[in-house]
Amino acid sequence: MEYFIIIIFLVILLIILKYLFGCSKKQIEEIAKNEELDTIAKKYPANIDMCKEYLHMLQNETVTIEEDKAADTSLYIAISNKIVIADVKETFTRIQTIAHECLHSVQDRKILLFNFIYSNIYMIYFIIIAILKLLNMLPYEMMFLAILIIGGFIYYFVRSYLENDAMIKARFLAKEYMENKKISSQKEIDKIVFHFDKLNEMGIKSVNYALLMTAMIEIIIFCGICMIR
Repeated sequence: MEYFIIIIFLVILLIILKYLFGCSKKQIEEIAKNEELDTIAKKYPANIDMCKEYLHMLQNETVTIEEDKAADTSLYIAISNKIVIADVKETFTRIQTIAHECLHSVQDRKILLFNFIYSNIYMIYFIIIAILKLLNMLPYEMMFLAILIIGGFIYYFVRSYLENDAMIKARFLAKEYMENKKISSQKEIDKIVFHFDKLNEMGIKSVNYALLMTAMIEIIIFCGICMIR
């Protein structure tokens, strides 16, 4: 009965949080789709060159840069100190996206490595306890559930800090970069930054909701397994 109550509570909480903070992918894509701004952004250097220039601004030129046209999203891999850039050359958002990943590379390395290692351990822990419970080999379910809840909170706290920090600063770094390049007029830069602000307003809320949702869904799944086993 207690697992059922936990599931109902979390489902209701997810619905409320979705209403408060969730943004649909379609809404974000609509803001990111702007032919005028895409045309302006095409004047700027290629992705890898832009990434190198950002890293120079941040005084961090030890990062390996790779462009992967098959990748859906750009990312910074802390363990190998590498930035992977997705195929984003056709959109103005690349100016901020690349800035975002470069900013990850100058965040506190201890936190970055902890996030990388802990995220994997946390996922493995969830998989192991779920399998053990399915096999009726897991005693003290409430204890393992409590650890999962605490682990989920730590996962959310660390990951949201890193993402929020990079998302907030990327707007300012991108603006400084465009002003230094002197490729676009101040009016064009202001227009691009205005759309960055609109994207970030939705993006920050969406990312935080998605991170919290991941942790809560794992708790729901585990409680569901405990109910049927």
